[in-house]
Amino acid sequence: MTDKRIVLTTTSSQEEAAKIARHLVDRGLAACVNIVPQVISVYRWKDKVEESAEWLLIIKTTAGMFGQVRHAIVDLHSYELPECICLTIEDGSPDYLQWIAESVSAEE
Repeated sequence: MTDKRIVLTTTSSQEEAAKIARHLVDRGLAACVNIVPQVISVYRWKDKVEESAEWLLIIKTTAGMFGQVRHAIVDLHSYELPECICLTIEDGSPDYLQWIAESVSAEE
């Protein structure tokens, strides 16, 4: 197991996705953010089943930065309850994992 993490969130627009991604990378909270366009999400919200086109953000960061990433997502997001799920990266290319470590600054 590593201290590297994948964080997932979705947004309602490409502009919002880009704004969050740029913020996270510019501030050294994430090494990289992939924006996957127009996924279709089906979900229950306020006792009603909804379906929406969304943009999926795949955020590469570290365990030490997750709290700050989560805080930034909540602050920058337009949703009342934004998705913020953190997954552990069990293993990976040593060079890529090292690049994540070097790209994420201000470690706790």
